[in-house]
Amino acid sequence: MTHRQRFHIVRRSILTGLLAAVFAVVAALAAEALAPDVFEVKGVAVDVTAETAAQARERALAEGEGVAFRRLLERLTLRADHPRLPKLGPRDISVYVKDFAVADEKTSAVRYLARLSFRFQAGPIRRLLTDSDVPFAETPSKPVLVLPVYQAAGALLLWDDPNPWRDAWKAVPPLDGLVPLALPLGDLADIAAIGAEQAVKGDVRRLNAVAARYGAGDAIVAHGTLGISARLGRPEVEVFVTRYGTTLQEQTIVKSFSATEEEGIDGMLARAAAELARQVEDNWKKDNLLQFETSAVAAAKVPIRRLADWLEVRKRLSGIAVVGRVDMVLISLDEVCINLHYFGSEEQLVVALEQADLVMSAEDGEWVLGLAASSPRKKS
Repeated sequence: MTHRQRFHIVRRSILTGLLAAVFAVVAALAAEALAPDVFEVKGVAVDVTAETAAQARERALAEGEGVAFRRLLERLTLRADHPRLPKLGPRDISVYVKDFAVADEKTSAVRYLARLSFRFQAGPIRRLLTDSDVPFAETPSKPVLVLPVYQAAGALLLWDDPNPWRDAWKAVPPLDGLVPLALPLGDLADIAAIGAEQAVKGDVRRLNAVAARYGAGDAIVAHGTLGISARLGRPEVEVFVTRYGTTLQEQTIVKSFSATEEEGIDGMLARAAAELARQVEDNWKKDNLLQFETSAVAAAKVPIRRLADWLEVRKRLSGIAVVGRVDMVLISLDEVCINLHYFGSEEQLVVALEQADLVMSAEDGEWVLGLAASSPRKKS
């Protein structure tokens, strides 16, 4: 071996060692700095009157904590389990609060108004729900695009005006859950992308295209057919709601809603849309309930071209609930080999990775993990 060859071997060894040290330190710092947004509750409005401004503020903060705490627990759990959620007093709730922020604060001699945001400690919240035997999910879904197709008198309406079914979905208030819903604008680009019949038939290529236009991960086709209830003689809507995309299995909700004596067609459609939005949320949680009793390890390669590639992957992994730990096994100039410790099934892991714009695929019998092709990457 020549002197030059020995020099290059030593140089490569030193460089690889330095890279490993840098990766380990920076990745650890990134993991600590990344706070899971799912444990933050924003915009809690408080308006309290007391004998003094100080007393009003103290009471408002306590009430705000209670409201935020309940909203967080409901966000993570199924509706059927909400009656079983633990009920704690103000002092007990404070133990779970990491910090809080105040906005739009207004005070008088006896009144306090503000909008509060609270961040809760993930570990203690998980232990509380586990000890209470309440299953929960933490994986937030990418935005889901809803295409409301309305069928009345034989006509299929999607982009047409009026479309009372689309109006009903527009009026659904944000659920503050794990599945953000979005509605398309209905502009010329949307009209060219997909029509009502194509949506009802589940044209996946067109559904993916229109969803990608809005940065959505999945698309939902909500096909509502207006009719008359044979039993009640009142307006009725039969709805098929199908979610296409990254769910563990294609999900279709089939439900019928009949108008009450007090509500007309618009009221019935509004009630149906609100209920179906909550059902979509529940279905996502059911698919992504954390299964701490089931764990596994996946060995994967992470191809890299530069330091920023691995740091971005590591940062995203640290924010995924089903990932318990990431061990770096081997590092070279063009790839990082890791052991990915996770909870639940392999399918749950893949879905959770996709929500963070990470793709894990099998190549030559090995798992390869990397950023999704369409994922925005930070400039280095």
